[in-house]
Amino acid sequence: MKLIKWSYTKRYNIKAQFDVFPNSIAIFRQIKDYYFVYTVNWSLGDPVVSKTALEEMEWLLNEEL
Repeated sequence: MKLIKWSYTKRYNIKAQFDVFPNSIAIFRQIKDYYFVYTVNWSLGDPVVSKTALEEMEWLLNEEL
């Protein structure tokens, strides 16, 4: 999985897109120095997001920042 793009949103959240789920947007919130998945705006065109995929998303985003 690769991080395609990310950007800040209102209230210091981050929205990100990943290559495995190109039509779904993951929203992250900060807890101390790390960002964790808050919600995923899932698209029917993408595969179901598993717990391991969520963990990998968190790891990739935190590595990027």
